[in-house]
Amino acid sequence: MMRPKKSLGQNFLKSAPALRKIIEAGEIMPDDVILEIGPGKGALTTQLLASSCQLIAVERDKNLYEMLKIKFQKEISSGQLDLIHDDILNFDLSYKLKAISYKLIANIPYNITGAILKKFLTADKQPEHMVLMVQQEVAQRIVARGGKESILSISVKAYGDPKIIMKVPARYFSPSPDVDSAIISIKNISKKFFTENNISEEKFWQIVRKGFAHKRKKLSSNLKEALPKEKLQALSLADKRAEDLSLSNWLLLSK
Repeated sequence: MMRPKKSLGQNFLKSAPALRKIIEAGEIMPDDVILEIGPGKGALTTQLLASSCQLIAVERDKNLYEMLKIKFQKEISSGQLDLIHDDILNFDLSYKLKAISYKLIANIPYNITGAILKKFLTADKQPEHMVLMVQQEVAQRIVARGGKESILSISVKAYGDPKIIMKVPARYFSPSPDVDSAIISIKNISKKFFTENNISEEKFWQIVRKGFAHKRKKLSSNLKEALPKEKLQALSLADKRAEDLSLSNWLLLSK
């Protein structure tokens, strides 16, 4: 019996309805290339393979990797599944994904959610679509539910269109995590926001990070070294806080 490793953030999804929702949200077509992070015991992997996609699954846990090799021996032999033993944060995207479009569909370890979003959204080879299981609170922050933006929500919206698909209660996992989860979809992923507006990613994120440096302070304070107060006043933003600004506001500031 495989015991979940807390150090790797392992919570295995056991809900058939939640698994179906992930597959539906992925809008998988035959011959789509899918990247799965942390297949675990293979519950989502089984559903993905049934959709006739080409699957690349990256598993860090050596014991689970060996178990999955046996479980999916047929699909590995046929070439439908490429099972890789690696840490996703070290995984070289050019290894398999350089010349093709792909989707990222996974029940990810929650302790590296931010690192996964950053790696794949900012990559030279981005997925066209992501469907991820994340903590419910993180999903709500990404879509800015409640009207308040965060550096996380801006970071996602600059690259794609996020949407919460469904809430997933903690009891749907084994072991049950301490919090409820949610399936989130990020579609239309690209760098068009930067290329079409003729602005560098580096410059944009410098301004955003400075703006959010002290959450409760106004922009006139956080950005005083980067932008003259008169410019902020001209844009009617001097008395605003970072959480009140939309993506288009940050674009104006960085320009």
